[in-house]
Amino acid sequence: MALITWTAGQYGTNVGFADDEHKILFDKLNKLYDLATGGAERSAIGAQLDDLISYVVDHFAHEEKEMLAKGYAGYDRHKEEHEALIGICGGLQAKFHAGQAEVDEGVGQLVKGWLDSHIPNFDMAYADALNS
Repeated sequence: MALITWTAGQYGTNVGFADDEHKILFDKLNKLYDLATGGAERSAIGAQLDDLISYVVDHFAHEEKEMLAKGYAGYDRHKEEHEALIGICGGLQAKFHAGQAEVDEGVGQLVKGWLDSHIPNFDMAYADALNS
């Protein structure tokens, strides 16, 4: 069962690349969630965690590049939000691979909650600037 489902009404930014990348991000998060809550091997969970975090880092870099190119006034605050999540994810990733943490339903809910807040409050705000 999907943890999070992309819909234009809830998550659409009207910025083509961002919406496309968010859909992929959601798919990767759902796959991690399914593995973690479905009793998959730790190695499979770790590989998916690494894939998700790598994708998130690349997506954030793409957003930030586009914001800078358009002179988006909210860039600094937006980048701070990105850096905060990367820090959380990087810490989890390191602990997971050291055998000191698990990826479980709570981790999925944490990331979902962040996306539920970040996309409407930060990503939708850049639509006009990035579409200009």
